[in-house]
Amino acid sequence: MDISRLRQELEQDEGVIYEIYLDHLGYPTFGIGHLVREEDPEYGQDVGTAVSESRVAEVFEKDISSVEGDCYKLYGDFDNLPEEVQLIIANMMFNLGYSGLSKFRGMKAGVDARDWNRAADEMVDSQWYSQVTNRAKRLVERMRNV
Repeated sequence: MDISRLRQELEQDEGVIYEIYLDHLGYPTFGIGHLVREEDPEYGQDVGTAVSESRVAEVFEKDISSVEGDCYKLYGDFDNLPEEVQLIIANMMFNLGYSGLSKFRGMKAGVDARDWNRAADEMVDSQWYSQVTNRAKRLVERMRNV
């Protein structure tokens, strides 16, 4: 999977913010959609605290490594999927996490059957689709075009 392409997509979807801010749910976040965790040195720092470009890159590398691991956990044949499908799944995994994306059973069945339209239909038939509409529409269209 082309990680630089995935980063570009996630920068478009998540933005890149070099300070701590509150996400749409009110959680402290920075960089490319990185939720501040207890083990992060930024934990407990005020909204608006600057975060360096190198720190954003470091955290992104860790987040992507985790996302990739979760993609392989959910799709044992992840390497055998078309790269476009890998990028779509990784984007969704980044957004939803393993616990969220693992609930997309119909989408997984579509991907497993290499039925891209079925996978796309299942993506549309979700609460996620109405929560991140622009991102979701773009990913669904890409899935349909595989």
